[in-house]
Amino acid sequence: MGLYFCLYERGTKVLESLKTAKKAVGLKQCIKAVENGKAKRVFIAKDADAAIIEPLKLLCDKNKLSVIYVDSMKTLGKACGIDVGASAACTLED
Repeated sequence: MGLYFCLYERGTKVLESLKTAKKAVGLKQCIKAVENGKAKRVFIAKDADAAIIEPLKLLCDKNKLSVIYVDSMKTLGKACGIDVGASAACTLED
């Protein structure tokens, strides 16, 4: 059972909420959202290349955003409603 099935918030699976939430998918889009102060919560795939993800992690630390780690890029992509893997995704402010 992966992290996908273990993350709950107020009775709702957090990753499942990505399908309907206003979101950014992909590393570049997430970096832009964090830089612009629009990101609420950031998801990073554990199997994403650490060197590529590092700038996003640093931005999240700087902006005091929580990061939720997901088991795989495939799982994160599926949670976002896309047919390919995603290294990162974030929910956006309304």
